[in-house]
Formats: sequence, structure tokens, C-alpha cells
Amino acid sequence: MKTTNNNFKKIALTIGFIVILNLAGHFLYKRFDLTADKRYTLSQTSLNIVADVKEPLYIDVFLEGDFPGEFKKLQTETQQLLEEFKSNNSNVIFQFVNPLEKEEEKDSIMQSFIQRGLTPVNVTVNDKGQQTQEVVFPWAIATCGNRSVKVPLLKNMMGASTAEKVVSSVQHLEYAFANAINTVSKDKQKKVVIINGNGELEDRYIADFIKSVRDNYFIAPFTLDSVAKTPVQTLEHLKKYDLAIIAKPTEAFSDAEKQVLDQYVINGGKTIWLVDQVNMEIDSLYNETGANLAFPRDLNLNDMFFKYGIRLHPDLIKDLLATPIILETGAPGSGTQKVKLPWYLSPMIYPSQDTKNPIVTNLDGIKFQFASPIEPLKNDINKTILLQSSQYSKLIGTPSEVSLRMASEELGPKDFAGSGNYPVAVLLEGKFHSVYENRVLAFKDASFKNTGKDSKMIVISDGDVIKNQLDKDGREVELGLDQRTGILYANKDFMMNCVNYLLDDNGLINIRSKEVNLPILDKEKVYASYTQSQVITVAVPIVILLLFGVVFTFLRKRKYSK
Repeated sequence: MKTTNNNFKKIALTIGFIVILNLAGHFLYKRFDLTADKRYTLSQTSLNIVADVKEPLYIDVFLEGDFPGEFKKLQTETQQLLEEFKSNNSNVIFQFVNPLEKEEEKDSIMQSFIQRGLTPVNVTVNDKGQQTQEVVFPWAIATCGNRSVKVPLLKNMMGASTAEKVVSSVQHLEYAFANAINTVSKDKQKKVVIINGNGELEDRYIADFIKSVRDNYFIAPFTLDSVAKTPVQTLEHLKKYDLAIIAKPTEAFSDAEKQVLDQYVINGGKTIWLVDQVNMEIDSLYNETGANLAFPRDLNLNDMFFKYGIRLHPDLIKDLLATPIILETGAPGSGTQKVKLPWYLSPMIYPSQDTKNPIVTNLDGIKFQFASPIEPLKNDINKTILLQSSQYSKLIGTPSEVSLRMASEELGPKDFAGSGNYPVAVLLEGKFHSVYENRVLAFKDASFKNTGKDSKMIVISDGDVIKNQLDKDGREVELGLDQRTGILYANKDFMMNCVNYLLDDNGLINIRSKEVNLPILDKEKVYASYTQSQVITVAVPIVILLLFGVVFTFLRKRKYSK
């Protein structure tokens, strides 16, 4: 009888402890991140963004259904991250949806998703020698009120396996969702201006970039034509914008126009310069001879850049690490065939591992075309080389002939000995000195300053980095997509990172530098020891449980049989 009472007391105490523990967990909620890389610990920036969500914010994630194990990992990481967001603010509501659940509506749904820009991914799954094709939508949509935004979950990486893409994508998840939440939950504040009037790219060639910027910022065109008559008023109007983008000008700037841009910088305005120092276009080579003359382009900006601390040389960079070009070879007619060849004047630029800047962290290859080298000069401005050509690159002086026949050259590392690593994108930060310091002004300005506020600018020695192609109907395609080869480069990510870095005042861009280490199984080793792996992961735990049960039963009988 006494033993029975003791058992009841133990059971009652256990139940009471469980009840108290659950009650404490309800009122004193706490999550613990035990991972070595703290992948589930949100940055302070993310916490601030989530805390400001004052109304229900819905996130639909389309990673649900039957798909490969790599995407299961991406699904799990996405779910755990969103749970962390939700634990900090109950207004964040998410669900996982299988868009292809109904077989009879599969085609129509896929078409509607593609029209909305939610392109699917066709994945080949290898399972012990058997290959199957699966369609996956690695996307999410965040909605708050009447605003919604797409969230890409899988990063594009050329030549990478699915497992490698997933690892890189997991590093990108916190930034992707924090940026989406920030976009739909907060009103736009910063203003971006696209400078026109000097032969810059037409809107249709930067349309995809404009659409992307519009999600977070106000954006508008701004022409410098009025500088000739009302330069002071034009400058005052320009000062109202936070960032000015000068995309591939082809006509020289007048001294008055240059003074307006200079004083905009001196007064703290941020700028992105995309400048072609050499006059050459790929389309100009598609003629009877397949060649054209490349010659320096004078934009009347050299003295201004020199004063700011850089020099753009009128040379072309020829790089062994090149993007491909599609050319037709053979006799005209049925004998013609398309061949993919390396185009050495179109470098594939990968961010250096030594560059610790969030603008280029975790970025894939970026396509440049007819780029020129940027030489950093010594002055008080802090300079960061964001991108540079490979070690196997060299310079071609201009004027010189450029021909499509250059694509058929057989080159190797020995042809680039003693050269390479030419900067093509540079970040400048500090208090700039005016190019008109101790010089005669182009126009009288009572508010003129020789030096002013801290400012930032990014100079890119290729205007085509921001240029999107047009499809056969004249509509823009995604920035970075080369329709001829079907390759999607990271130009869009790079340009948006530049904008976010220059305008970001809440540290959102810094989330990009977060490093996540995911353990990935080596499939070849698993297949080689498949039976052994099954025994270790399945049979051994069962045997241990059985042994534990037998020992526990034996000890229990031995104790109570006396």
C-alpha cells in the first residue's frame, strides 16, 4: 500500500511539474539558438523592421509539395526563419502553399505565376542512378494592406549544383524577407533621380532597374537641359533628391552642367556613375566586316573624377575569364550553325574574397562589356575597390579595331602574364573637394562650397552593367539576362546593392554579409556506402532502444519480484 501511495505521489509531482512548466512557457516565451553560426538569431536591423509592423503582414511561401531533398532543406530553413520573425511579432503570419497541388489546374497556374515573374525551376533529381524531373517555385509573396512584393528564395549561381545554390540562398534568406517586410510595411522616403540630357540610356533600357528601385524608393527623371538658362534653380531642385544615377552618357557635359553635379555631390548627394570611357557597342560589330573602330570618348568629366580621387583610362580590358557570345559560322544558308565562343572584351567579374563590403558579398558573376580600368589616386577620400578584372586580363589601347574574329582567338594564362586585376567599380566615401575649388565658376552661385558634407559615390567603368535587353516585342527582360545565351548574370543584384548601400540608413544592406554554414551530404559517398548508412541511421537506433527496453524490464522485474 505504501509503495502504491509513493507511486501516486511521483505521478502527481510529475504532472504538476509539467503543468507548471507549460504555464511558465506560455507567459515566459524564449527561443534558444544553439547553432554555431547563429543562423536563427535575427540581426538588430531585422528586429527593428519586424517590430514596426503594426498590421497583419501575410507571407505565402510556395515551397510545399513533393520536391528534391535540397529544396526540403531550403523549405526547413525558410520555415524556421519565419517562425523567428513571427515569435518577435504576431502580426507576421505565414503559410506554405503548394501551387501545383491540383493536377487539372497545373498548366494555368504555372502560366499565371510566370506572368507575375515567379519563374519555376526545373530540377533533375538523381536518386541511386534514377533521374526524375521536378518543378519547384522558389518564391514567396509578402503582403501588407494593398502592397505586396515578390521574395526570391533561390539565388542564381552559374555552374553551381543545387546543393551549392541552396547554401548560398540560405545566407540570403534573412535579407530577402527583412527587405520584403520593410518594403510592404513602410512608406517610401528616399528619392532617386535618373539624370538625362547627355545621351544617357533610354528608359526602356533601364526599365527593369527602375521597376526594382520603385519598390522601395521614389524615382523620377531629371534633365539637365534647364542648366543653360536657370542653373541655380536647377541645382536647388536637384538637391531635393537623395541619389542621382548617371547611366552611360554619350555626350560631353558642359561646364555649367558639371558644376551642378559637382555641387550636388559637395552638398551630400549620393551618385552612381556608369561611364563608358571608350566608344564601342557590340551591335556596331554586326556588319559586313564584323569589325569597327574603338576610340576614346570625351565626356568632359576627367578633371572632376581626378579631383574626387580616381582616373578612368580610355583603354579596353581583355579578360581570359570572359562571358560567351553566340556567333554564326559556316556558309550562308543551311550550312550556318551557331557557336558559343568566349568574348574576351566582355569580362565575367566575380567579387574578390578580400573585399569585405556588403555590396558584393555573396554575389555571383557580373557581366561587363567594353570596360575600362579605374585608377585610384591618393587623396583624403576613402576608396574601396568593389570589382576588378581577373588576374588573367590585359589592356588594349585605343583607338584600335575591334573585330568579332577576336572571339576565335585561342588564349591562355601565358598571354596575360604580368598584368591583370584592373578595378572596374570603385566606392568613394568622404568629404569631397569641388572640382571648381580655386577656379573660375561656370555660373555665379551664392551657395557655392569648396568642401561640404560627407557623401558617397560609386563609379563603374561600363554603362552596360545597368542595361537590360529587349525581347522581340520590344519589352524589357530581366536585368542581367543575356537572351542569346540564356545566362542570367548578377547585374541586377549588384546594381540594387549599390542603391541600397548609398541610401540605406537602417543597416539593411549589412545583413547580406551574414555567413551561414550548412552541412551538405556527399551523395557519392552516401551511395557508395548506402547499406552501411542505413544500418547506422535506422538499425542502430532501433537496436539501442530494444536493448534499453530489455535492460529496463529486467531491472524492474528484479526490483519488484523481491
